[in-house]
Amino acid sequence: MSNIQLIIEERAANIGNFMVGRLLPFREKRTVGPFAFIDHMGPAYLKDYQNLDVAPHPHIGLSTLTYLFEGSIMHKDSLGSEIEIQPGAVNWMTAGKGIVHSERTPQYLRTSDKVLHGLQIWVALPKELEQMEPSFVHVDKEDLPHWEENGLSFKLIAGEAFGRKSAVPVYSPLYFIEIKSTSAQKVSIGNDLYGESALYILEGSIKSDGNTFDPKQILIAKDSTLCEFEMGENTTVYIFGGEAFPEERFIFWNFVASDKALIEAAKERWEKQEFPKVPGETEFVPLPPPPKF
Repeated sequence: MSNIQLIIEERAANIGNFMVGRLLPFREKRTVGPFAFIDHMGPAYLKDYQNLDVAPHPHIGLSTLTYLFEGSIMHKDSLGSEIEIQPGAVNWMTAGKGIVHSERTPQYLRTSDKVLHGLQIWVALPKELEQMEPSFVHVDKEDLPHWEENGLSFKLIAGEAFGRKSAVPVYSPLYFIEIKSTSAQKVSIGNDLYGESALYILEGSIKSDGNTFDPKQILIAKDSTLCEFEMGENTTVYIFGGEAFPEERFIFWNFVASDKALIEAAKERWEKQEFPKVPGETEFVPLPPPPKF
């Protein structure tokens, strides 16, 4: 009997001057554990005159996790944080009651050809922490737990699993795991997982229950404790999930909340430009119109 509940194909979405592959939310599956939103950026091959420029925009009710495979992004936020994120490191920004940030190509790369490739993830906050004070943490790649086992390379990017704990300060039981293979290997890690679980194939392929799955697919597990599959050679997968919240999460634009009133209040604050400012930035992304049904 298959342990796969749902297969989600990566879908194109527009984030300004970039196309990304949207993985969550999906109509049939809005969240996986506390994970509410995942975008696969790129790989985008940018000319010397092309740059990432996401002007200041707000968030509430979540933590953002930026993880790059290639390229570089300069992060600036309303707390005064200003740091370049490079491949393998983690930017973990907790919005709480409200934060504003921009994401741009660093100045030293703006006149050269470049590549940008990575994941941007939203992790919803527990209801009691949705209005917490905002914060920002940067974790270098050397400080993330990583190890070799049974011919596979593991990295625990966030959360707790395998008796290990990431330095990323999460606010609910979750995990975000990278597994890489160089040769075909069987993987059986169900005993180390909990809550809801999903697997994203970045490159290569996996086999499960006699079926082969290729890149740009997310497989949602029926039962995380039964997580077992075979990785093909030169394959990279990301497994994410954790304990689901008892309350539904609502999303409008960059706002996530268990109460729609919090989103409406955030919309009004942004329209009135009452969110804190990003030092040195004068641009901002306007509030989008409500969706049409």
